[in-house]
Amino acid sequence: MVADLKQQAQADPALTVYYDGSCPLCTAEIGHYAACAGASRLRFLDVSQAGAEPGADLTREAAMQRFHVRLADGTLHSGARGFVAVWGSLPGWRWAAHLARLPGVLPLLEVAYRGFLPIRPYLSRLVARVASWRRSSQTD
Repeated sequence: MVADLKQQAQADPALTVYYDGSCPLCTAEIGHYAACAGASRLRFLDVSQAGAEPGADLTREAAMQRFHVRLADGTLHSGARGFVAVWGSLPGWRWAAHLARLPGVLPLLEVAYRGFLPIRPYLSRLVARVASWRRSSQTD
Protein backbone atom coordinates (compact mmCIF):
# COMPACT_ATOMS: atom_id res chain seq x y z
CA MET A 1 0.00 0.00 0.00
CA VAL A 2 2.33 2.74 1.19
CA ALA A 3 5.16 1.12 -0.74
CA ASP A 4 3.51 2.36 -3.93
CA LEU A 5 2.84 5.94 -2.89
CA LYS A 6 2.69 6.75 -6.56
CA GLN A 7 6.48 6.45 -6.87
CA GLN A 8 6.70 9.94 -5.41
CA ALA A 9 10.46 9.97 -5.06
CA GLN A 10 10.88 12.96 -7.33
CA ALA A 11 14.28 14.34 -8.24
CA ASP A 12 13.69 17.41 -6.04
CA PRO A 13 10.89 16.78 -3.53
CA ALA A 14 9.64 19.66 -1.40
CA LEU A 15 10.00 17.37 1.62
CA THR A 16 11.28 13.90 2.31
CA VAL A 17 9.18 12.21 4.97
CA TYR A 18 10.85 9.39 6.92
CA TYR A 19 8.44 6.93 8.50
CA ASP A 20 8.40 3.54 10.21
CA GLY A 21 6.60 1.27 7.75
CA SER A 22 6.62 -1.57 10.29
CA CYS A 23 4.25 0.49 12.45
CA PRO A 24 0.60 0.05 11.34
CA LEU A 25 -0.39 3.38 12.91
CA CYS A 26 2.45 5.22 11.15
CA THR A 27 1.68 3.51 7.85
CA ALA A 28 -2.00 4.49 8.11
CA GLU A 29 -1.12 8.11 8.79
CA ILE A 30 1.43 8.27 5.96
CA GLY A 31 -1.11 6.61 3.65
CA HIS A 32 -3.52 9.41 4.50
CA TYR A 33 -0.96 12.13 3.76
CA ALA A 34 0.09 10.38 0.54
CA ALA A 35 -3.52 10.46 -0.68
CA CYS A 36 -3.88 14.20 -0.05
CA ALA A 37 -3.74 16.85 -2.73
CA GLY A 38 -0.18 18.12 -3.02
CA ALA A 39 1.41 14.87 -1.85
CA SER A 40 3.07 14.37 -5.21
CA ARG A 41 5.58 17.00 -4.11
CA LEU A 42 6.59 14.84 -1.15
CA ARG A 43 8.87 11.83 -1.03
CA PHE A 44 7.95 9.14 1.51
CA LEU A 45 10.81 6.91 2.67
CA ASP A 46 10.02 3.79 4.69
CA VAL A 47 13.03 3.52 7.00
CA SER A 48 11.95 0.08 8.24
CA GLN A 49 13.06 -1.40 4.90
CA ALA A 50 16.51 -2.97 4.79
CA GLY A 51 18.88 -0.69 2.97
CA ALA A 52 16.93 2.50 3.73
CA GLU A 53 19.42 5.33 3.98
CA PRO A 54 17.96 8.47 5.53
CA GLY A 55 21.25 10.41 5.34
CA ALA A 56 24.50 11.00 7.15
CA ASP A 57 22.86 13.17 9.81
CA LEU A 58 19.99 10.74 10.56
CA THR A 59 20.42 7.11 11.50
CA ARG A 60 17.84 4.55 10.50
CA GLU A 61 17.26 3.78 14.20
CA ALA A 62 16.58 7.43 15.05
CA ALA A 63 14.23 7.72 12.08
CA MET A 64 12.32 4.64 13.30
CA GLN A 65 11.88 6.08 16.79
CA ARG A 66 10.72 9.59 15.94
CA PHE A 67 9.05 11.32 12.99
CA HIS A 68 11.52 13.18 10.74
CA VAL A 69 11.28 15.22 7.56
CA ARG A 70 13.97 16.78 5.42
CA LEU A 71 13.26 20.07 3.67
CA ALA A 72 14.39 20.66 0.10
CA ASP A 73 17.38 22.66 1.40
CA GLY A 74 18.53 19.67 3.48
CA THR A 75 17.33 20.96 6.84
CA LEU A 76 16.10 18.15 9.08
CA HIS A 77 13.06 18.58 11.34
CA SER A 78 11.61 16.06 13.76
CA GLY A 79 8.64 15.61 16.04
CA ALA A 80 5.99 18.31 16.00
CA ARG A 81 8.13 20.56 13.81
CA GLY A 82 8.24 17.76 11.22
CA PHE A 83 4.47 17.37 11.22
CA VAL A 84 4.02 21.11 10.79
CA ALA A 85 6.34 20.99 7.76
CA VAL A 86 4.20 18.22 6.23
CA TRP A 87 0.97 20.05 6.99
CA GLY A 88 2.34 23.23 5.43
CA SER A 89 3.09 21.31 2.22
CA LEU A 90 -0.41 19.89 1.84
CA PRO A 91 -3.13 22.38 0.83
CA GLY A 92 -5.81 20.62 2.86
CA TRP A 93 -3.66 20.73 5.99
CA ARG A 94 -2.26 24.26 5.75
CA TRP A 95 -4.80 25.49 8.29
CA ALA A 96 -3.22 23.15 10.88
CA ALA A 97 0.26 24.44 10.03
CA HIS A 98 -0.94 28.03 10.47
CA LEU A 99 -2.42 27.20 13.87
CA ALA A 100 0.72 25.33 14.93
CA ARG A 101 2.84 28.37 14.08
CA LEU A 102 0.93 30.64 16.45
CA PRO A 103 3.06 31.72 19.42
CA GLY A 104 3.37 28.97 22.02
CA VAL A 105 1.54 26.27 20.05
CA LEU A 106 4.53 24.40 18.61
CA PRO A 107 6.11 23.74 22.03
CA LEU A 108 2.76 22.38 23.27
CA LEU A 109 2.51 20.11 20.22
CA GLU A 110 6.04 18.86 20.90
CA VAL A 111 5.14 18.03 24.51
CA ALA A 112 2.06 16.16 23.28
CA TYR A 113 4.15 14.29 20.69
CA ARG A 114 6.70 13.26 23.31
CA GLY A 115 3.83 12.04 25.48
CA PHE A 116 2.49 10.03 22.55
CA LEU A 117 5.78 8.26 21.76
CA PRO A 118 5.72 5.84 24.73
CA ILE A 119 2.17 4.71 23.90
CA ARG A 120 2.74 4.47 20.14
CA PRO A 121 3.48 0.71 20.25
CA TYR A 122 0.18 0.02 22.02
CA LEU A 123 -1.83 2.20 19.67
CA SER A 124 -0.08 0.60 16.72
CA ARG A 125 -1.10 -2.87 17.90
CA LEU A 126 -4.67 -1.62 18.34
CA VAL A 127 -4.69 -0.26 14.78
CA ALA A 128 -3.36 -3.59 13.49
CA ARG A 129 -6.11 -5.49 15.35
CA VAL A 130 -8.85 -3.21 14.04
CA ALA A 131 -7.53 -3.56 10.48
CA SER A 132 -7.40 -7.34 10.87
CA TRP A 133 -10.93 -7.40 12.28
CA ARG A 134 -12.19 -5.28 9.37
CA ARG A 135 -10.54 -7.58 6.81
CA SER A 136 -12.02 -10.68 8.42
CA SER A 137 -15.50 -9.14 8.66
CA GLN A 138 -15.39 -8.21 4.96
CA THR A 139 -14.63 -11.79 3.94
CA ASP A 140 -17.46 -13.25 6.02
